[in-house]
Amino acid sequence: MLSLQKLAEFMSQVPIWFERKFEFSFPVELYPNLLARLRGTPARVEEVLRGRSQEILTRKPQEKWSAQEHAGHLLDLEPLWLARVGDYLAGNAKLTAADLKNRKTDEANHSARPLEHILTEFRAARAKLLRRVDELDTSLFNRAIPHPRLKIPMRLVDHLYFVAEHDDHHLARIWELVNTIR
Repeated sequence: MLSLQKLAEFMSQVPIWFERKFEFSFPVELYPNLLARLRGTPARVEEVLRGRSQEILTRKPQEKWSAQEHAGHLLDLEPLWLARVGDYLAGNAKLTAADLKNRKTDEANHSARPLEHILTEFRAARAKLLRRVDELDTSLFNRAIPHPRLKIPMRLVDHLYFVAEHDDHHLARIWELVNTIR
C-alpha cells in the first residue's frame, strides 16, 4: 500500500485543463482586472520557483512535466496568445489553433535550461503581449471569434480570461510539484 506521502506525489488536485468548461458571461468592463492578473503571472511564477533545488524543479512524477517544464510551457504559449490578439485585430473568422499535443514544450527540454532564462524570457514575452493589448481600442474587447477547440465564440476579454485561467492552472500544478513532501 502506498503511503500518503507517495500518493501525494502521484495525484494532482488540479483539474485537467482539457476537461475544463468555460462560461464567458461577465461584463467586458472587467478587462482591466484581467490585465492585472496577466501582469502578475511572471512574478507569481518567479516567487514559487526561485530558491528551489534543481532536484525539486526538475522532478517528473509519473514522467509528466516538471515544475520547470510547466514554467517553460507558459513561455511556449505566449506566441499563441499574441497571435490570437492579432486574430481579433484582423477580424479573422476563427482564432489561431493551439498544438493540443504541446510538442513545443515536450521538445524544448526546459528542465535542462537555466531557470533564470525561462523566467526572464517569460517576463519579456508577457510584457510584449500586454503592450500589444494596451495599444488596442477598447471596442475590440467585445469582438467575438470562435475558439477552435471549445467551439464557442470568445470575445477578446474572454480570451484574456482564458489566458489568466491557463496561467493559474499551471501555477497550481507548479505549486503542487514544488511542495510535495518527499
